[in-house]
Amino acid sequence: MNKEGRKLIANNKKAYHEYFMEEEYEAGIELHGTEVKSMRMGQCSIKEAFVRIDNGEMFIYQMHVNPYEKGNIFNRDPLRPRKLLLHKSEINRLLSKIKESGYTIVPLEVYLNNGLVKVKIALAKGKKLYDKRADIQKKDMKREAERDFKIRNLG
Repeated sequence: MNKEGRKLIANNKKAYHEYFMEEEYEAGIELHGTEVKSMRMGQCSIKEAFVRIDNGEMFIYQMHVNPYEKGNIFNRDPLRPRKLLLHKSEINRLLSKIKESGYTIVPLEVYLNNGLVKVKIALAKGKKLYDKRADIQKKDMKREAERDFKIRNLG
């Protein structure tokens, strides 16, 4: 098995539409045996996931990890809260930032990095409706420009 490099397991495209990303962090995640096997097979979703800080520890909630099919009694609850592993100073910094209005912590990606499961989280600020419209407009303009460029090169 290729242990070098990075293998994406799950990503949260919707987060980029809903939030402005300020700072990104890489966190380890506390998993049990069969959950790791399930993750290696790509059986994970973070679409509805969110991150909270409780008693100085960071947890990810609503991250769905499908039970490992050969795991029987060792399988855990697919939606259980999982602890994220970050330095205490990083957690304290994030805690002070999210106490400001409008900030939250969102999970962006889950991936394998040299055989270890990692979660990329970001300190994010919510977008207003007009910001989302502006992003959609930019994306449409870029798509139109690429289409025109393609037509000119073919014709």
